[in-house]
Amino acid sequence: MSALPSCSPAEPALRWLICALAACSAPFAAADVLAISDATHPLTNNIGTRVVLLDAPERLEQKLSEGLPADPRQAAAIMQQRMRSTSAQQLGRELVKAHQDVADVWSLGITKLPAVVVDRRYVVYGRPDVAAALASIERYRSSGR
Repeated sequence: MSALPSCSPAEPALRWLICALAACSAPFAAADVLAISDATHPLTNNIGTRVVLLDAPERLEQKLSEGLPADPRQAAAIMQQRMRSTSAQQLGRELVKAHQDVADVWSLGITKLPAVVVDRRYVVYGRPDVAAALASIERYRSSGR
């Protein structure tokens, strides 16, 4: 085990925060944790958590179609040209993944945002602080209900 590096006076607080977050999420290390939201409901304390933003496909589509002319033929030609670029291909892959993420969320039956889901079984709605939502789920699970 290696020793921690020396810290400036401000760093112990940061180190404490990292340890606290790790301890809070430790019971879920092997669990499937999913935080679901959108741009209008930002999440906090979501380090190491799979995050799905339901508005991601729309934002990526807007980015991909920026500046297209109104003429459908011209727009199609420009899109074909754009899709050959490496950045557009990467954007296309991100778009496919974003749509798959949205489909995954639909399959869970999520009804409100934000939502934190553990093992496709436990859900906390309305808590943008992912670590706090995970702590709530852990308290519920450890209560034996």
